[in-house]
Amino acid sequence: LGLYARHVDGAESTTVVKTYIDWETHTLTYSSAGHPPPALLHPDGTVTFLDRATDPPLGARPEHVPRPEATTPFAEGATLVLYSDGLIERRDEDIDTGLARLADSLARHGRARPETLADALLADLLPSSGNTDDTVLVIIRL
Repeated sequence: LGLYARHVDGAESTTVVKTYIDWETHTLTYSSAGHPPPALLHPDGTVTFLDRATDPPLGARPEHVPRPEATTPFAEGATLVLYSDGLIERRDEDIDTGLARLADSLARHGRARPETLADALLADLLPSSGNTDDTVLVIIRL
């Protein structure tokens, strides 16, 4: 994707996250190019942000280099949450505030079915005054 972004007008500095779910080994392998880290909600209600394999956005490096990847185990019943920055970022606050808000909402609503959890996260995290950025949310029960 990084090489492709160099040849598409407007694609430089695009962010993306890739996550591979290995159902047999119960592991997630992931890599992030400037994108907010996926959240892993564990069955005990704790939240881990998958942030051990981060890199600059696509096309941001002068030369192509392999991107880092990390692997982490997951327990059956965990929930993987992928989202865009529009869900958590606000222009007037540090990104850690938005990540903490997401973790808190996940801990409170995490036992809900994925569709219900998605509705709860959107209600909790999107500003009531309207959002100024696109928002994407994908929830996968593992």
